[in-house]
Amino acid sequence: MKIAITGASGFIGRRLMKLLAARGHRLRVLSRHAGTNLPAGVELSVWDPLLGLAPEAALRDADAVLHLAGEPVAQRWTAAAKQRIYDSRVIGTRHLVSALENCSPRPPALVCASAIGYYGSRGDEALNEDAGPGAGFLADVCAAWEREAVNAEAVGVRVTRVRIGLVLDTRGGAQKPMLAPFRAGLGGPLGGGRQWMSWIHASDLAEMFRFALERPAPPVLNGVAPGAVTNADFTRALASALHRPAFLPVPKLALRMLFGEMADLLLASQRVAPAAAEAAGFEFQHRELNEALADLLRG
Repeated sequence: MKIAITGASGFIGRRLMKLLAARGHRLRVLSRHAGTNLPAGVELSVWDPLLGLAPEAALRDADAVLHLAGEPVAQRWTAAAKQRIYDSRVIGTRHLVSALENCSPRPPALVCASAIGYYGSRGDEALNEDAGPGAGFLADVCAAWEREAVNAEAVGVRVTRVRIGLVLDTRGGAQKPMLAPFRAGLGGPLGGGRQWMSWIHASDLAEMFRFALERPAPPVLNGVAPGAVTNADFTRALASALHRPAFLPVPKLALRMLFGEMADLLLASQRVAPAAAEAAGFEFQHRELNEALADLLRG
């Protein structure tokens, strides 16, 4: 297959490029920067998602489009940052889909990243792909993001949205900044520690995207492992994997002072299951948190 990729410079995108190239796929990256350093054999097309439609030449002969681009969510949510987070996903996806609508021949498949933030904070409620959207800033962003992606279905493009959970990877994502305080013995549960965390090993997430690209997949896949855990259990598992204590809880007030409104992301409770992925035949290599952490920390 020939696959066009946005957001390839992110830690998920870099892992996916390596995986897809190893599987023999031909890759074309859409990037804002003409000087982007890419592996040998990967083509480059320059595109700023906020400034206009993706170049038709970058999409015309692709067998699938993988859309990962978006402003990082893990930052203090100032008004300007929230606007960047929203625009990068909603306007960027709108410009990509408009380009697909104008494209001939048109790529038959679009696999678009989303996030389990779509569900909002839902306490102990068990959530699968059929659950509706929740409330809050991230839920609103994800719902609008997905609506833009689904518009491609009107012109015959198969669309799969992958709602990504907490990605475990020592080289990037949410786990990387956790490691330093835990290694120093300063880790602890966030808030009361009762909120649910839905996690996935980075290699399983990359394989899930590949799964969605290589065959017809359900319209929504939850990019999480089968075993959601509470924040308290996650804290104990990470501390144990690092052979460090973790007894310093971080109160909600302290989180809000440090991170502002973004603390809502750290305190959200999302008990999400990958029901559609498993029903479609996807096989996880890392189903248990202790094993997944051990695998990552060995590397």
